[in-house]
Amino acid sequence: MVERREMMAGLVAAGVGGALAGCSPLSVLNRLTPSDGGVVQAVSGASFGPDPRQALDVWTPRQARAAPVLVFFYGGGWSSGRRQDYAFVAKAFASRGFVTVVPDYRLVPQVRYPAFVEDGAAAVRWAQTHIAAYGGDPDRLALMGHSAGAYIAAMLALDARWLKAAGAPPKTVKAWVGLSGPYDFYPFDVAASQAAFGQAPDGPSTQPINHVGPDAPPALLLTGDRDTTVRPRNTLALADKLRSAGDAVEVKVYPGLSHTDTLVALARLFRGKAPVLDDATAFLERVLAA
Repeated sequence: MVERREMMAGLVAAGVGGALAGCSPLSVLNRLTPSDGGVVQAVSGASFGPDPRQALDVWTPRQARAAPVLVFFYGGGWSSGRRQDYAFVAKAFASRGFVTVVPDYRLVPQVRYPAFVEDGAAAVRWAQTHIAAYGGDPDRLALMGHSAGAYIAAMLALDARWLKAAGAPPKTVKAWVGLSGPYDFYPFDVAASQAAFGQAPDGPSTQPINHVGPDAPPALLLTGDRDTTVRPRNTLALADKLRSAGDAVEVKVYPGLSHTDTLVALARLFRGKAPVLDDATAFLERVLAA
């Protein structure tokens, strides 16, 4: 897959290629790059549904108390990924003071749209219900995602029916951050979107950009200008639609960054690529201020 090839090339360039044999790029990030300290894994594999893929991890600052909450959805074309490989993301944000939830979700070909969105909503509902036990404030909950995960975050933030169906209270999501997300990609002209969405009876309704309204939570949309997997046009089009509706939105386009670079830049070893962690943290702290 394109994302894996891009990430592998970046790790080789960074000088950790010797340990790549037999490993996924993300497992290399977790094993060989310096880890953020001052955090603990409070939950490993908590179930939010009956399927084995409906499970999540929680990372927290040490002695967290009424801390803001971030639910992070990973990418992978809606067909790959596992929460354990994103511990570096959870640790990064936990080190900045966020109780961070990383859920798995069911994948293509086991399911098609809208199952992965429904799983995202169920994970958010779990967080809203249980996170206080781990030092999180359920009234200060935000979403974030990369690539296909940014799609899930966008749908949950913009289309209220998913969280409502999951039993989450209105306005549960106070803000969201999208990294290199696909928000406006109908008609489905690539294999990943055809596999995930090709059976949807109403293609346009699957698109986040078509659910923008005047009451959307504040958004921070981040992308790289060298993203050839999910073109920056997606980010810019959604931002324009949000502004037209009167919604708060901020956009940053990082020069020289590819599709995977916006994610990899969250790892300590690669933060010199772009201030993705700093920008997301500053935005979330401001919007989620108690």
